[in-house]
Amino acid sequence: MADPAPQSPLVHIRNVSKHFGEGETRVDALRNVSIEVYPGQVVALLGPSGSGKTTLLNVIGCILEPSSGWVKLDNEIVYDGRWLRSDLRRLRLEKIGFIFQFHNLLPFLNSIDNVAVVLNLAGYDAEEAKRRAGELLDYLEVGHRKDAMPAKLSGGEAQRVAIARALANRPRIILADEPTAALDSQRAGIVMDLLRKVAAEQQAAILAVTHDEKIFNRFDHIFHLRDGRLET
Repeated sequence: MADPAPQSPLVHIRNVSKHFGEGETRVDALRNVSIEVYPGQVVALLGPSGSGKTTLLNVIGCILEPSSGWVKLDNEIVYDGRWLRSDLRRLRLEKIGFIFQFHNLLPFLNSIDNVAVVLNLAGYDAEEAKRRAGELLDYLEVGHRKDAMPAKLSGGEAQRVAIARALANRPRIILADEPTAALDSQRAGIVMDLLRKVAAEQQAAILAVTHDEKIFNRFDHIFHLRDGRLET
């Protein structure tokens, strides 16, 4: 029996650099960074303040344009000296889910509607959006809080709803910026276990910027950045 074909990375960037300004005011935020992240992996971006972690996350999220390099996401080359997609918003909707330190839930919508609104933007009808949102909240074990407003949720519950929102369009790539910084050790562990479950069951690649030492053992690999360079 033939060996299974090797998996392709879901996130593959080569020689990505990003600078701001020119001449004496130029700041090199990223310098020839190359990384690969595969389906099912949960990896961290670690480094001191100003090392380029968030810049790298924003480049992968197609929010910030590199100064040079090559970016391939979910087997599609999206940047090669220039963006190869005219509609980056649609690209993000199709391929990427975002999780932030603070949940950023819309305060005037309950839990299920905070998830459904992403699906509405993607073209789902209202009934299907609600059904999918309810499934995700149940999957993340917060379905019993579907009618609660964000102000009534605990920190851990709100972050689970935010994760459900990030998963709404079934993205293969999930980018998390300090996803557990606002949580205590127990809730942080629960959130990381949920992210590992998502990565394994949905064969997603998850990249998290973090300073949170209590979750380091939950990562498959840690990329260390310093002064915009990847340390080996």
